[in-house]
This record gives sequence, C-alpha cells and structure tokens, in this order.
Amino acid sequence: MDKKIIDLGTINLQISSDALDAIIIKSTAPITIKKDTLEFNVKSFKTKKDANVEDLLKQLPGVEIDEEGNIKVNGKEVNKILVNGKPFFGDDPTITTRNLTKDIVEKIQVLDTKTKDQAFTGATADGENKTVNLVIKEENNKGDFGRLAAGKGTDKHYEFAGMYNHFDNDQRVSVLAGGNDINSPGFSFGEIRKMFGGGNSVRFNGNGSFSIDGRSFGGGQGITESQNYGANYADEYGEGKDIAANYFYSGSSSENRSKRDRENILSDSRYFASSNSSSFSDNESHSANVEFDVKVDSTLLINFEPSFSYTKSKNYYSEDESSTNDSNALINESTSNSNVENIGKNFSSDLDITKKFGSNGAFIKFSFDNDIRTRELDDYLVSKTNIYGDSPEEINRNQYTEGENKVNNFRSNITYRLPLVGKTFFLEFKYGYTRNKQQDRRSTFDKEDPEAEYYTVFNNELSTDFEYINEMSTPALELEFKNEKISARFETTYVFRTLENNDILRPTLSLKRNFEAIEFRSRFRYKFSDKASMRMGYNLDNNPPQLSQLQPFLNVSNPLNTVIGNPNLVPQNNHRVYASYNTFDFQKGSGFYGYLSANFDNNKVVSKTIIDEDLVRETTYDNVNGSYNVNGYLSVNKKVKVDSLRTVTFYLGVGPSIRKSINFNNGVKYSSTNNSASPNVGLRFNWKDVLEFNPNYRMSFTRNTFDLEAFENQEFVSHSLNLNTATFLPKGFEWRNDMRYSYNPNIADGFQKSAWFWNATLAYSMLKDKGTLTLKAYDLLNQNTNARRIATANYIEDSQSTVLQQYFMLSFSWKFNSLGKAGETGGGSRYYRH
Repeated sequence: MDKKIIDLGTINLQISSDALDAIIIKSTAPITIKKDTLEFNVKSFKTKKDANVEDLLKQLPGVEIDEEGNIKVNGKEVNKILVNGKPFFGDDPTITTRNLTKDIVEKIQVLDTKTKDQAFTGATADGENKTVNLVIKEENNKGDFGRLAAGKGTDKHYEFAGMYNHFDNDQRVSVLAGGNDINSPGFSFGEIRKMFGGGNSVRFNGNGSFSIDGRSFGGGQGITESQNYGANYADEYGEGKDIAANYFYSGSSSENRSKRDRENILSDSRYFASSNSSSFSDNESHSANVEFDVKVDSTLLINFEPSFSYTKSKNYYSEDESSTNDSNALINESTSNSNVENIGKNFSSDLDITKKFGSNGAFIKFSFDNDIRTRELDDYLVSKTNIYGDSPEEINRNQYTEGENKVNNFRSNITYRLPLVGKTFFLEFKYGYTRNKQQDRRSTFDKEDPEAEYYTVFNNELSTDFEYINEMSTPALELEFKNEKISARFETTYVFRTLENNDILRPTLSLKRNFEAIEFRSRFRYKFSDKASMRMGYNLDNNPPQLSQLQPFLNVSNPLNTVIGNPNLVPQNNHRVYASYNTFDFQKGSGFYGYLSANFDNNKVVSKTIIDEDLVRETTYDNVNGSYNVNGYLSVNKKVKVDSLRTVTFYLGVGPSIRKSINFNNGVKYSSTNNSASPNVGLRFNWKDVLEFNPNYRMSFTRNTFDLEAFENQEFVSHSLNLNTATFLPKGFEWRNDMRYSYNPNIADGFQKSAWFWNATLAYSMLKDKGTLTLKAYDLLNQNTNARRIATANYIEDSQSTVLQQYFMLSFSWKFNSLGKAGETGGGSRYYRH
C-alpha cells in the first residue's frame, strides 16, 4: 500500500531565552587543578551507595590508604582532615574518614598543609605534608547523622561504639563513646569500620608490635581493655569569629608477660642474659581543648588555643633476670617487684597574633606559648640482687619513693616579613626566646627495720632534687623567593643557649654551661608541571647534650648499672641533605616517586659503658665523630584499566639505607656499618561491586659489619606476604579477608619463627542498608605471635610476649542520617550499577 507524503514546508518555532536556559547541559570535570589545590568532583567517582569518606578516597587517583587509615597523596602524607575548611573532632583523621559518609560530600580538595597564620597571610608551606578538605553539599549542612554498634564474642570478648553528629550550618555538635577488650584504641573507631562491613583494622607488623588504626597501642604487647568517651563542639559566633572545643575521656587496663634472651657482645668475650617479666596497669585520662579564631578585620587575625589534661595510672611490674658468662657460669641474678602510681596535670596555651600590611604579603606575627606540667609519683620497690664471683655481694632493697616533677616552658617569637620585590621576593626578620624550667625531686625512704610498717630512713644516695633550666635566644634572617614554578627559602639562625643544673642535695655538683652555634635551613622546589615537581634542601641543626648527660651525679638506682654524666660534653651538629622527585598523572593513576636523604653527625653524644668481671656496668657519655645515615625510597605505580568495571594497579618499591655508627664496647671505640633494603611488590585488582584483591610481598635484608675482630659480621633476612580481599556477594553480603604470613629464620630456637595471621569478616546489610550484621574471625588459624629479633653491635636479642589470640565475634550496627536528601530517601539502593 502506497503511503501519501504530505509536505508541511518550513515551520518556524519561537523559543524564549528562558526556555533555552532550561535545556543547557552543564558538566564538571572530574579533576580540577587550581594553583596549588587539587580538586576532585565526588560525582565522577563511583562507589557503593553507603560508602564512607575512606572508601571514596581509595577510588581517587594518586591516593593511597593503608590498613590503619594513614593517607598519602602522590607520596606525601596527609596530616590534617578538614570539613568545609575547619577541623572535625580533633586531630584524628580516621574519625572523619570512617564516620562521614560519601553522599554528603560534594568535592574533595587536596592542598599543602599550612598553619592558620600561613593561610591568612598567603605564606608558602614547606609542602612536606598534605591537607584534605571535604566540601559538604550546602543542603547537607543541616541535620543529624551517626552510627551505633555492639558485638559479643567468644572468650567473653566484647566491643561497643557509637557516634552522633548534629550539623546546623556553622554549628556542629558530635558525641562518641566506645569500649572493648580486643586491643582497639579509643577514638580511631577502626572496629566500627569492621562492624559496618569494612576491612580489618588490626595489623600484625611481625616485629612485636600491633598497629591499630594508625596508632601503636599498648606498646604492641599484651591485652588491653579500654573505654572511651568524647564530645566536640564547633560554631561561628559572629563574622570572623570561630570556636571549636572537645573533651575526651580514656580509660584502660592492660596486662602483659614477656620473655627475653640476649647475647651481649664484648670486645674480648660474650655473656648472656635472660629475663621473664609481667606487668599490669590501669590508666585513665581526661583532656579538654579549645580553639578561638578571631578575624578582627581583613588584616588582623588572633588565634588562641588553651588545652587541659589530667592523667592517673597505676602500674605493677615484676621481673626475674640472670646473667651467665660464655662458660655458662652464673654471674649475677636479680628479682624486682614495683608498684607505681602517677598523677599528671597539664595546661598549655598557644596565642598567635598576625597583622598584615599592604597587598604584597607584608606582615608581623607575635607568638606566645606556655606549657605547665606537674607529675606526682608514689613508688614501692622490693628487689634482691645477687652478685657472685670473687667478690660476692647481696643487695636487698625495700623502699618507698615519693616524687614530684614540675615543668614550666615558655616560648615567644616575633616575625616581620618585608616584601623586596612585589609578591615574589621577601625578607623575614625573626627573633625567638625560649625558657624551659624543670624541677625534679625524688625522696627515697628505707625501713629502719625489715619488719617495720613504715618507711622512715631517708636514703640520700637514691634521692634527687634537681632544677634544670634551658634558656635560648635565637635571632634569625630568612630570604624567600616564589613564583608559579619556583619556591626557595634560606634561613640562618644564631643560637645563644644556657643550660643550668642546680643540685639541691649536692650543691657541689651544680653546673652552668653556655653554648653558641649557627643553624641553617634551606629548601628549594621546582614545579615542572602540574604532574611533576622536585624538592631539595640542606639543614644544619645544633643540639646540646641533655642535662642528665652533663650532670656528674652518680645514679645507682640499678645496682647492676650505675650511670654518671660527663660535664665536658659539647653540642652535636647535624647536617642533613635531602632531595625528592615525583611525577604523577592523576588522570591515568600512574607515577614515580623518589627520595634520598643523608645525615652526618659531628660530636654525637653516645653512651660509654665499662663492664667488670661480675657483669656490673658503669655508664657515662662521650662525643664521637664519623656517624652518618643515608636512606632513600623509590616507588613506581602503574594503573591499567581493563574495562569500565575492572582496573589493576601495579606498584613496586624499595627503601635502601646505609648507616655508620661510632660507639663504645666495654670502653673500646669501634665503628659499625648497617646496610639494609626492603623491596616490596604488589598489585591492587578492583572489579567494581564484585571483588577487591590486593597481594603484597616484602623482603627485609640487613647486613652489619664491624671494624673489631672480636665482632662477627651479621646478616638477617625476613619475609612477609600480605593478602587483602573483599568480595561483594549478592543479597547484601560482603566478605573481607586480611591475611599475613611472616617468616624470620634468624629467630633463636624456642621462639616461633613463622606464622599465618588471618582475620576474616562476613557482613550482611539489612533494613535498607541502615543495619549491618557482621561475623568477625580474629586470628582464624590461631597462629598469632610477636616473636622478634633485634641485632645491634653490642647485643642480639630475641623476645616474645603476650598477644591477643583467636576469637570470633558477632556484631550489629545501625546508622541514621537526616542530612539533606539522605534524610528524605533513607539511603536508597546499595550500589551504583554500571
């Protein structure tokens, strides 16, 4: 059937300008570079719908986040997280990254970390650290959000945590609480992340330490039960006036048992020491911090930050130790039991006043810092020391020590910046004055009779009453040049320092020393492009001996090791040269980073110990020359996009170092050279919403050589393999694994040389993704160990201590959010699908 064609001719349409506006298509680039600020548009990076900020950061090119939540951008560490340009809940970045959700953030900005006065005046930062600023969507600046979680496990293990936040534009109120008995510190909230289906935050380092959420907790040893509470308030009261305040409480109880075997190397012989110890401690602390920022006008800024803290601790420690010679004959042995209680009170305040002049960057800045600390000590000690041999001796002590330590530090600085050429060349005049005063008193009492109830006999030999003063004046000049590609700074300082020690109990031992020195700092940065830059610099620092190293007081608190200072010590000069180069294509996610640093020490202060036939040590201090340390790091990253859903990132790194040390061994001076390297290789495979796979292998090699024939050269090699996986299963399930294998063949017999450490988490999302049920398995193979070996020129030590062992835990978490659209939609579907 033929179709009839009808010709309508030309039809003219009239469209108003308003209609045209309605059909304009706007888009935002995923990555924008604005001078020194790198800006990511959050909408351009897809994650699961309920992702937190840490999940989002992991998707950004050039950003690396380890298991503890430490962040690096293009090889530079991130040391500050801001929300809309302001701090959020103190200085712990993981509170921000693991508890704020991605859906409230509009942009992520990365820039060089600056102090408040640098940001106000436009002064250049050193660029060694980065700041991440989260720009919150305007509609999400009002409402409530937070999370609650609790878990119960085998062997009576438990954990609970919660956080509530209220945003009302500039006003923010946050409250958090938590507690557990699984070695998790308080405010990093790493365990909450696991409850919400995240990865395991406990990392076994293989060297006797645990790193949990970026912090070393409990010294890496023992079992700790903790409770933590905190609150944060921030607001803007009037134009240019900001206030932020927070309060934290932390309480913990820890216990640990350890075993150590040490082979001590002398220039003409060797001896062996073994010890077993146990410790129990209870600690609690309160801290409150306030920040006031007052921008009086466009040229005057005042910052005031007072801080208060109170700590109380009770510690019980016992140890049995024995020493034998190379013929296995017992030379000495000792037992000790101590019960110590400490109470500390601290107050500090920082006041900065900055005034700008003109428009070319001139300013004057005044800084006043004060730090007042007191510590009270009650120490009960019972010990017995037996020294065998030709002159046998038995030393018994049953003592009480009452101590008090007071510290009053004051620092003031004035800086005047004068533009020499426009906004590119500056001269700064600086002057600083510092006075640190410390009073340290310890009164030790013995019992008149072993059966007596009270300690009444003053022990002058073991008591101290010192007053230390460290006073310093530092005039300085600095030149700075900067433009779009070059930034260079050169600063020279002349140091006038007075060290004074007044011995109240022994006035003849009082001393006063004056030191003068020149210090120098320089830094140069060249920016080849937005993707590549280099840095280099040279620093000369002068550090005086510590007063405890100078004072000729004979410390006999340890019968097997008496210590006496050397009043003839001179200051140490440290020369440091460094250079780095990095290039990174943020669009492609690939780059290179290289770093080299060399330190040379003149007149370095080292300990000098003489050991007699009974293995009793007498230690003093001396200056030595010839020490140096050269270290570097190289890393290469390459990201390959398989398709729109799958990417693979390869990375290779190595950190070589050479260190030469000058020391004394039983009075004989010697040098040792330590060569080490730790190559590592790995990859990250990401299949969006399906699988994450991240294996990493590291080998650590160490070689020690000595210029004394009595010392044998040493070589140590250890291996570690890490595997982190995340599998996103249907029906809202998520399965994560954190596996580590460590092998150290150099560990002595009787200590565990290898172990698999495997944590696993299975999470199920429910209640429209507001609730998560999680089953966690810690140390699934029950092989956790912290056996380690430490090797120096003077000794080789193997040790092992209490560790947290296998447990299983079932947890439930619930989150709420009434910010902007999230409060209206209830969270929506779980993932963005492609």
